[in-house]
Amino acid sequence: MNEKFGHMSSLLFRLTNCIIFITCLFLINESYAQTNKPEDLLEQYRQLLAEQEKKFEAQRQILNEQGKELEQLRKKFDAFSKQESDVTDKTSPPPQAATTANNKEDEAKKTPGQPPSGPVGQAPPQSKEPERPPEMPRLTETVGGVLTRKGSYVIEPAVSYSFAGNNRVFVDAFTFLPAITIGLTDIRQVKRHSVFASLGVRYGVTSRLEVEARIPYVYRADIQRARPFNIGAANDQVFNADGSNIGDLEFAARYQLTKGSGGWPILVGNMLTTIPTGKSPFNLKFEETSVDGTPFRFPIEVPTGTGFFTFQPSVTALYPTAPAVFFANANYTYTMSTNESIGKVNAGDAVGMTFGMGFSVNNRTSFNLGYSHRHFFNTKIDGNEIGGSALDIGQLLLGYSFRYSKQRNYNLSVGVGTTDNAQDIRLNFRVPMTF
Repeated sequence: MNEKFGHMSSLLFRLTNCIIFITCLFLINESYAQTNKPEDLLEQYRQLLAEQEKKFEAQRQILNEQGKELEQLRKKFDAFSKQESDVTDKTSPPPQAATTANNKEDEAKKTPGQPPSGPVGQAPPQSKEPERPPEMPRLTETVGGVLTRKGSYVIEPAVSYSFAGNNRVFVDAFTFLPAITIGLTDIRQVKRHSVFASLGVRYGVTSRLEVEARIPYVYRADIQRARPFNIGAANDQVFNADGSNIGDLEFAARYQLTKGSGGWPILVGNMLTTIPTGKSPFNLKFEETSVDGTPFRFPIEVPTGTGFFTFQPSVTALYPTAPAVFFANANYTYTMSTNESIGKVNAGDAVGMTFGMGFSVNNRTSFNLGYSHRHFFNTKIDGNEIGGSALDIGQLLLGYSFRYSKQRNYNLSVGVGTTDNAQDIRLNFRVPMTF
């Protein structure tokens, strides 16, 4: 390398001398054309020669500095090459293993039409972590979202609003002709506004299991307007009742059953438990009044809980087909009976299902569309069924999710009632934050 550098320096030196000589001849010729005095020509030649010597000296210094830099780079390259060779010697297989691998490669080359007798190469290591369920906007407590990673906490504040309106007709009479009714016909219009503020905490116990606890606070306002139909009352009776209190505590656990390999969906088992810590509907205060002798009875308090212990096991299936994810959930709700002043009350169990599809717009935004339907069986009091007390609650579900950062998501879901017993509208806004 030093010889090449010396040869290059010699060529540059000769080329510089040639350039100086030609330049001097040109300048001398120009000067000679302007004046014919030999003394002036000689002085100009000396000045030009001095200037060129200065320039040449500056170029020589630059070349010397570059030569030093090249020498330092060469030393660094030699040191790096030595380290790389040492690492290669340490990681290289023993001679016997290398000979065996070479023999297998030679055997594969000799018989291209037949597979080698032993495995060639090394398969990539298989990940021990199960495939995580895809992240979707959360529609219900058992559909949507993603399992919490092992050792991570998720704090999820949520606010929801629901509205339900219902018209009720109560007939306490008998008829002896199709158009004649003797007795009381009571018509009521009920409007119910509810606001739920809750705080949930989730923890990833393992890569497959997470647990959750949620504390809700409920504000509810009921407006009832009634008029007895067959006594000619001129004014409606309007009763307002509102109140706020803690709601029913919720505890949930979710476990990933399968990882979705081999073309099978990802299955997640869920268990949701509700503890009746809110105000029970059986412990409300009522106000009694009458219009022209017709009695009316209205509640002046509102319930903030159901009054029952409930247990809801369910299974959620997720089938990813990027960029879409198909999901379905089947659940059963067991409601424990309770002893009240009217007797032993069993609100009836329920079965339900949810299905739909989620779609990822990009790596930060997604939405899903689904439908949920639940059927509640007849209520029993002291073992006697109350006919006509079965309920069907159907909702059309729409959810949006926006990932603001790696630790925070914004989740908005909308539920629109499709049956008479369902809420007319329900809005739910969640902000899960991962720690």
